[in-house]
Amino acid sequence: MSGTPDAAFKKLIDIINILMGENGCPWDRVQTRESLKPYLVEEAYETLEALDGNQPEKIVDELGDLLYQILFHAKISENRKEFDITQVIDNLAEKMVRRHPHVFEEAVADTPDAVIDQWEHIKISEKANRDHKSVLDSVPKHLPSLARAQKLTKKAAKHGFDWPEIKDVFAKLDEEIAEFKQAVLSGKDADIAGELGDILFVLVNIARHKKIDAEEALRGTNNKFIERFQYIEAQVEKSGKTLKDIPLDQLERYWQEAKGK
Repeated sequence: MSGTPDAAFKKLIDIINILMGENGCPWDRVQTRESLKPYLVEEAYETLEALDGNQPEKIVDELGDLLYQILFHAKISENRKEFDITQVIDNLAEKMVRRHPHVFEEAVADTPDAVIDQWEHIKISEKANRDHKSVLDSVPKHLPSLARAQKLTKKAAKHGFDWPEIKDVFAKLDEEIAEFKQAVLSGKDADIAGELGDILFVLVNIARHKKIDAEEALRGTNNKFIERFQYIEAQVEKSGKTLKDIPLDQLERYWQEAKGK
């Protein structure tokens, strides 16, 4: 490590000011909030991928790219005379102090669950004077569907809308699977999609009850599938054939081999 955080941050701010200045980069200068949205999502997911790989050199690179997106948006707002990065940081600092009274004041929260409960109560009180129609309003609309479903059900559960025991959730899952089967047999595509969504929503509730992050669980399974499928591809390549040339039972044997590794 070298230098200081203050000096490094100032250097980055200076670079952004140059790039978005009058004689800066033609591409940077014409970007808008709307045009940058895909990049913000992309960088967030690339950061997650780097974290999954647990490789510090990739993590530091992707965190930098994600930070740049934040600074980019702040600079756009500064040019619009709305706010600048200093206000973003000050607002965040005040919020962190306000939401950690067990650290900065006299409140008591001795466990992670107690901290989460306290955090939620503080958020509710902060929004008491805002245009707030539903306890679900604070759940971002652009989250991936599994992550959003989990946050929605968690919010509702905190206000008493929840199954008391996980066996009740499994009973609901059985009910939804039966309805899905009926929809498939009826051949009504609209009903099939809706019933499949209901099954996924109940599965998210089971994940929440077991304190499993549904989005992370599926990401992990996706990565596992990729690794195993790539093993199959490697075995097929060794044979000089293509995937379509290999019987399904042989592909299944390769899959079982991959599972054993």
